[in-house]
Amino acid sequence: MRAPYKGEITPALSETERTSVATLEPALNTIQPSPLDWIAGVGLFRLGKRVQGAVAFFVAAAALVLMVAKWTLFIGGLNSLGLALLLMLVSWSDFTAIVTTDAVEFWIASIYVMALVVSACVFSVKSYRRLRRDGEAVKSSMTLWQLAWREFTKRTVAVVALCLSAILYSAALLAPLLAPYEPNDQQDFTVTAFQPPLGSVVAINLNADVAQPIPLREDASWTARLANALIEQNHILKLRGDMKQKIYALDWQLFGDTVLAKQAYRVKQIPIADLVSTAPEAFAARKTYVMGTDQYGRDIFSRIIYGSRISLSIGFLVVMIAITIGAILGVTAGYFGGVVDSVIMRTVDVLNAFPRIFLILIVIALFGNSIFLIVITISLTGWMNVSRLVRGQVLSLKEQEFVQAAKALGFSNARIIFRHVLPNALTPVIIAATLSIGGIILTEAALSFLGLGVQPPTPSWGNIISEGRDNLLSHWWISTFPGLAIVVTVVCFNLVGDGVRDALDPRQRT
Repeated sequence: MRAPYKGEITPALSETERTSVATLEPALNTIQPSPLDWIAGVGLFRLGKRVQGAVAFFVAAAALVLMVAKWTLFIGGLNSLGLALLLMLVSWSDFTAIVTTDAVEFWIASIYVMALVVSACVFSVKSYRRLRRDGEAVKSSMTLWQLAWREFTKRTVAVVALCLSAILYSAALLAPLLAPYEPNDQQDFTVTAFQPPLGSVVAINLNADVAQPIPLREDASWTARLANALIEQNHILKLRGDMKQKIYALDWQLFGDTVLAKQAYRVKQIPIADLVSTAPEAFAARKTYVMGTDQYGRDIFSRIIYGSRISLSIGFLVVMIAITIGAILGVTAGYFGGVVDSVIMRTVDVLNAFPRIFLILIVIALFGNSIFLIVITISLTGWMNVSRLVRGQVLSLKEQEFVQAAKALGFSNARIIFRHVLPNALTPVIIAATLSIGGIILTEAALSFLGLGVQPPTPSWGNIISEGRDNLLSHWWISTFPGLAIVVTVVCFNLVGDGVRDALDPRQRT
C-alpha cells in the first residue's frame, strides 16, 4: 500500500509540447555528436534545449571567469584548507588558535566555485545523454512534483525570481571572492569616509608590509613550519594579496625626491625611498568604491555582499526550524486529536495572542543578542501558522482510504505519519516556507536596525541601514543600497512563493 502522492498523474500536453515531441526525433537523427557537446550547455543547446543549455553554460562560464579573475584567492583558499586539515591532524590546539572565520569563508568560497563548475557540467552531460538515449518522448505519467515543476517553469516571473534568489545565495557564499575590499577595513577614514558612489581615492603603496596579527612560531619543528605556513596564507587571504602598507590621499604630486599626498585637511610628505617603487604607476593605485563608503571609510558594496550572508542564512535557517517544528506539532495534533490536539492548539492560540516582535524583544533583553539566539528566537515564534495548516490537512487525510488501509495492516503510528500522512500534507508547508522567508529577512533587518540583532562590526543589511540613518539627506547611499537589497530579496522570495502556490494548485494548471 502506498500513499497517493507516489501515484502517477497523466498530464495533458499543450500544442507546443506536441510540436516539440514531433520535431525533436528528426533533429536527433540529423545532429551528429561532437566533442563540443561535452562542454556545459553546448550539447543541450544543439539538441534544442536552449533554456537548460543557456543556464548550464552561464553557470559554468561565470564560475570559471570568477575562478580565473580571483585565481590567487581561489588557490589560496584551497591551500589554506589543505594546510588547516594537516595541522588539525598534527596539533588541534594550534589549529583552533590559528583558524578564524575569515579563513573558513575563503574555504567555502573556493569549494563552492568548483562545485558550480562541476554541477553545471554533470547536469549538462546527464541531460544530453538522456536526450540522446530517449529523445524528447514525453512520459505517459508524471509524479506530482514533476508536474508541479513543469507548471512552475511556465511562469516566467517566478522563474526569474528563483534565478535571482539563487544568485543572491551564491553571492553570499562567494562573498570573499566577490567583495573588492575587506568589509570592516576602515582604512584612513579621514580620506575615505563618505565617498560617493563611484568615488575614488589614491592608495600610495609603501615599502613596508602589513604586520601579521598572529605571531609566527620560532622553533624549527615540522608542526611549527606548518603552523607558520597557515598563518602566512591566511594573512594573505585576509589582505586579498595586497600586503603593502598604504597611505590614502585624494591626490598626489611628485616634488623632487618627495611625494606630496593631499589628504582632507593636510598635505603629507613621503620620501620616495619609502615607497614600493619609484615608478608612479607602481606606487600609486586608484581605488574606486562602486557604492561609496560610510562614515568610517568602509566600502558599502563589500559590506552589502558580506551582509547578505547574515540576512539570507538567518532566513533559511529560521524557515527550516520553524517549518520542522510546525509540521511535527501540526501532524501530531491532527492525527491523534483529543487531548493532544487541544493542548497543542491552545498553545498556538496563546502564542499568537502575543505580538511576535514583543516576544523577541523580551528574549533578547533577558539573554542578550547573538546570531544563534536570533535564529532560535525567531524560529520559536514563527511555527504556529504552519502547525495550523498542517493540522487542517491531516484532519482530512487521516480519513482517507490509504490511511485506513495502513492502520488495518498494523503499521505503527510513526510509519503512517511519516510515510503516508506527512508527505501528502507538504504542499501548504512548502508554500508557507517560500512566502515566509521574505518576512523573516525583514524581521532580522528590523532587529538589526534597532540595535538588537547582529552586532557591529559584523555587517548585516539592517545594521548598515541603521548606521546611515543619521546621514540620509547628505549621504543617502549608505542606507539606500542595503535597503534596495532587502526590497529585491523580499520581492523575489514572494514571487517564488506565488509561483509555487500556483504550480501546486490543480485549478491553476493549464
